[in-house]
Order: sequence, then C-alpha cells, then structure tokens
Amino acid sequence: MNAFNFDTKAFDTKQFESIFFAPARAYANLAVDYSEKLAHAQLDATKAYTDTGLAQLRSLMSVKDAEGLRSYMEGQQKVAKDLAERLKGDAEKVASLQQDFVQQSQKLTEESVKQAQAASTKATQ
Repeated sequence: MNAFNFDTKAFDTKQFESIFFAPARAYANLAVDYSEKLAHAQLDATKAYTDTGLAQLRSLMSVKDAEGLRSYMEGQQKVAKDLAERLKGDAEKVASLQQDFVQQSQKLTEESVKQAQAASTKATQ
C-alpha cells in the first residue's frame, strides 16, 4: 500500500469531520458573513458620501451671485454636521460588526474545544 492509497475504513471520518472540518467550515461561514456585512456597510457609506459630494458640487455650480454664495456657505455647516454624524454612525456600525464577529468566533472556539475534549475522553475510554 502506498501513501496515496489508504484504507478509509480504518480511519474514523465522522470523528475527523466533527473535530476538524465542521469547526473550520463554521468559522469560514462566519468570516464570509462578516466580510459580506462589512463590504455592504462600506458600499453604503461610499454611496452616501459620493451622493453628498455630488449634491454639493451641483449646489456650488448653481451659485450665480453673492446671495447665492452666502446661502451655499451657510449650507456647508449643515453638510459638515451631517457628514460628521454619518461618520460616527458608520464607525459605530463597523465596531458593532467587529464585536459581533469576535463574540461569535469565541463561541465557535469554545464549542470546538468542548467537542474535541469530549471526543478525546470518549477515545481514551
């Protein structure tokens, strides 16, 4: 028998699946879900900032006199305040996503360790 042909009947694939592959798959699913949520948050933020910037450029292009310029400049304070609030909200959203990911990762790790310990105990009895 060479190294590439081994008897799978002598190998406990169920135990190997439960100890190694199932936790790895669960973590990979968690990581993909987190990446997807993060990408969507970044895309939403980018769209909002782009829309705001374009709206401001359109407002600036419509300025035709001193009164229009004064009105535009006064509006910039509100835009700056709105952007600051948006930035704060986006940062909180990302922090929340990260915290959730860490908590779920820890939970998966704890469950995997318990399963491995149970399998080890069962194997030594």
